Amino acid sequence: MSSTSPTTTSGGLEESRLQRLGIPPVLRWGFLGVLVFMTGNGVESNFLTPHLVEVLGRPEAAIATIITYYSLCVLVGSYLSGALSDLFGPRRVMAAGFGVWVVFEVLFLLALQAGSFPLAAAAYAVRGFGFPLFAFAFLVWVNITTPPERNGAAVGWFYVAFTGGLPTLGSLFAVGAIPVFGGGTQGETGAMVASIALVVVGFLIAWSGVRDERGRRRIAPAGESAGQVLTSGLRLTFTRPKIAAGFLVRLINTAPEFGMFIVLPAVIATERGWGQSRWLVMTVCVYATNILVNAMFGAVGDRIGWQRTVKWFGIVGSACGLLLWWYVPQLVPAGSDWGYVVSVLAGCLFGMLLAGFVPMGAIMPALAPDHQGAAMAMYTTAAGGATFLGSAVVSIVLGVGGSNEAVVWTFVGLYAVAFVLVSFLHVPQKHRAHGRPATVS
Repeated sequence: MSSTSPTTTSGGLEESRLQRLGIPPVLRWGFLGVLVFMTGNGVESNFLTPHLVEVLGRPEAAIATIITYYSLCVLVGSYLSGALSDLFGPRRVMAAGFGVWVVFEVLFLLALQAGSFPLAAAAYAVRGFGFPLFAFAFLVWVNITTPPERNGAAVGWFYVAFTGGLPTLGSLFAVGAIPVFGGGTQGETGAMVASIALVVVGFLIAWSGVRDERGRRRIAPAGESAGQVLTSGLRLTFTRPKIAAGFLVRLINTAPEFGMFIVLPAVIATERGWGQSRWLVMTVCVYATNILVNAMFGAVGDRIGWQRTVKWFGIVGSACGLLLWWYVPQLVPAGSDWGYVVSVLAGCLFGMLLAGFVPMGAIMPALAPDHQGAAMAMYTTAAGGATFLGSAVVSIVLGVGGSNEAVVWTFVGLYAVAFVLVSFLHVPQKHRAHGRPATVS
């Protein structure tokens, strides 16, 4: 069947195969652009800390400071991606994110070559504005374009592209590129230089391939001033408790992912004796699994209810998967091939169930249908803030003398908080049940 072969919905509208999958056809090149862009952004994700320790000659604690400042910029950039999209339209915000990423990545690499800790810290931190402005502005574009009954699936496909790049294909690219560029820190530097080309290609795909006019214009109501638009997300959070609860649930969602990026590399590569390459391959497998089911859980949410999917698959499932990913490598023989395979499978279970949070991207705008852009600003802020929360939990727990195991259980405790909060996030939801529209909570 042709990809454009028509089918008639209950509303009498023709739709393509892409539409039935939940991908707005006018945005299809944008999804590919996000995938390639985030692949470039994710190249360094699993070797950056030891690389900076080696190149800059500073202890891990000092390097953690650089990552923290970067995470704070990601947090602010994530809010601005929604707020500025409301004000100027997603297309312009994506262009701004691309420009910031490339300029400050070049400055960062030059600073590393010069061995300048202050310049490297500043450049890398500011680069943190880049990917959320690009990727999350496109997520806003997805939300204003997709019919409500397919919003869960569309958000799922966004996360297929997003996590497909960061960290999955980014880590896979690093596995191949590091030895090509000479291995060691030299190879890691070469891989980061090559990542700039990937980011440029991703931007060009999205910029030239997506022509939808809705992304070129202001989303916010015409009567609101720039100041009102830029602060509307914050005002929503303080005046609507459900928006605040949704923000916290999304903040907790992927915080363990970023925390494990800090905790697990040394555990898997060194303590358990499987080496850096196998850690990178494990990361690829875990998040490739996540990619494969992101769209599925979006569709599941459209079918059985967004809130129910997040509660049982996302929160309960991810907590169980996280514990398995931590404990299985400790229980199998260090350095054994079969133990490594079992550990990878445990990580893949976590990656799969993490996709159960996908419908949060549909829940948030549904909580504030009169201010969808502002609601998405808080959603994207939480998505970016998860980077900061994940690293902050590790820093705090280890800083007070806790262990890596205590870090994992702290994340499980945060999932318990999310379980309580999501119980309040009932929203009217239209979905297709055997071709007929229905409303569920």
